[in-house]
Amino acid sequence: MTDTYAVIGNPIAHSKSPEIHAAFARATSHDIVYKRIFCELGQFAETVRAFQAEGGKGLNVTVPFKHEAFEFATRTSERAREAGAVNVLKFGGAARGAEVLGDNTDGVGLTRDITVNLGRELRGKSILLLGAGGASFGVVGPLLDEVPRTMVIANRTLSKAEALAQRFAARYGPCALSACGYDALSGSAFDVVINATSAGLSGGMPALPEAIFAPGALAYDMVYDKATPFMQYAQARGATVADGLGMLVEQAAESFLIWRGVRPATAPVMAALRGAR
Repeated sequence: MTDTYAVIGNPIAHSKSPEIHAAFARATSHDIVYKRIFCELGQFAETVRAFQAEGGKGLNVTVPFKHEAFEFATRTSERAREAGAVNVLKFGGAARGAEVLGDNTDGVGLTRDITVNLGRELRGKSILLLGAGGASFGVVGPLLDEVPRTMVIANRTLSKAEALAQRFAARYGPCALSACGYDALSGSAFDVVINATSAGLSGGMPALPEAIFAPGALAYDMVYDKATPFMQYAQARGATVADGLGMLVEQAAESFLIWRGVRPATAPVMAALRGAR
């Protein structure tokens, strides 16, 4: 019997997850169907229950439902609990009371893309994470697991950045983890600058100082499939730039592992997606 999976979000039409998981299924000879589900705001639980009742086996969860997915899950992984957000749901059955496992693969997807696919070292480096919204919650812990020299979370609303940093301060005390507003970044330079804001989707970017990128810096935007203003700004100032396509594919491979018990190769899928642009 063909198993059904999907990605749920709002908006969702742009998602490449169906193509990625179709490629994974072909490569691993797994019989699955994977689709997109547009979910109205305020209707997450009802939409997920309907998918589960129809026999759906698992969901990827994207903006803006990752915190709602965390609340929906009946059991969560350590990395999901640490983030307080879930981007993968696995259903133990179609019945309403069946177990729902919630996990978060965003952070491992990001760090694997940077360290393996891009070949960039994070240990001992200075990292700037832009944004303290839903996209940031799942990546702070895995980034700190790489033991950077320093890590700063910057956000337009300082209190949100401080709350996110405080969430991880106890566990990651040895690393100099701090928070600030964008206006406090003047005079600082970083080896790795990660844009976790959604500003690029609407043609914007956070206000950054001219000298924010250290020599040889990597500028990474989680938005994919477009050269964002952040990437253009960074490239013009000598940084190496990368979009979030690799993160998308790597976190998808982790999702496939959770659902199917095998982690598919990611390089052929990324090459195919980049070649199709």
